[in-house]
Amino acid sequence: MRAAHVTETEPIPTKEARVTVLAEVPSRLRQSHLDALESEAVHIFRETAAEFERPVLLFSGGKDSIVMLHLALKAFWPAPVPFGLLHVDTGHNFPEVLAFRDRTVERHGLRLTVAKVQDYIDDGRLRERPDGTRNPLQTVPLLDAITGSRFDAVFGGGRRDEEKARAKERVFSLRDEFGGWDPRRQRPELWQLYNGRHRAGEHVRVFPLSNWTELDVWQYIERERIELPEIYFAHERDVFQRAGMWLTGGDWGGPKDGEPVERRLVRYRTVGDMSCTGAVESDAVTIDQVIREIAASTLTERGATRADDKLSEAAMEDRKREGYF
Repeated sequence: MRAAHVTETEPIPTKEARVTVLAEVPSRLRQSHLDALESEAVHIFRETAAEFERPVLLFSGGKDSIVMLHLALKAFWPAPVPFGLLHVDTGHNFPEVLAFRDRTVERHGLRLTVAKVQDYIDDGRLRERPDGTRNPLQTVPLLDAITGSRFDAVFGGGRRDEEKARAKERVFSLRDEFGGWDPRRQRPELWQLYNGRHRAGEHVRVFPLSNWTELDVWQYIERERIELPEIYFAHERDVFQRAGMWLTGGDWGGPKDGEPVERRLVRYRTVGDMSCTGAVESDAVTIDQVIREIAASTLTERGATRADDKLSEAAMEDRKREGYF
């Protein structure tokens, strides 16, 4: 018998050798961490558009949805974005954020569908909560909008660094026919391979910013010169304190007796329902100042400023199981 031919394989380079090779690559050719995150998000948008028939992007006018839209515009340029936008309006949103939303939609010639919580309260399908917050009331209008328009993929701006329930989320998050999330049904996503298979009536939530942090988002905003609502920068505002948070008063039910209103220099790290989104005291009026402030923070934006996440230890996960983002 003839002896089998044996070839010698190249030895695996040592860590030191790999570092040396990397150091020899010109800095202009190296990919920054923001380049890598952007490339991943663009891939996710394109993969979703290829796999699904009726995607939609959740857009509130908040910073994460603004960055998502910016990435979507990049992903499909010079063609138009091949899907519309969806916003679940609680009726208690910040006016300056809604104004920014509408300007953005008009500037890019996009389609916007608005599902209004107020409509559900008016016709009795939902009831106001005693605490005045409407964030938990978004689930039913959201699911009705998804079902009514037959959306099979819904882009959301959730990030794993925001909250521990979101840290369990996959990039492609399967939802059942009732919009519910079951962590046991989530699929592995090795090597950026995403499984969009779903049964009739089910849909997939897609999170292009999953691997981003709040600091990444702001550094990307700075690099790309992305416009944001002025609410994200320090400004004087009439606020009152409740449960350790500075809230903005309004028709939602605040302030109550014994909650004096004060004029404070504040900004918002995240925006949502005015009844549960707190401001932080800050003098950061530029993006660079905001970045330095975030880099020094030891609390996540939701942990520091979202009262609806403090209702219980598993508040976010409970809402996700019911269909919330």
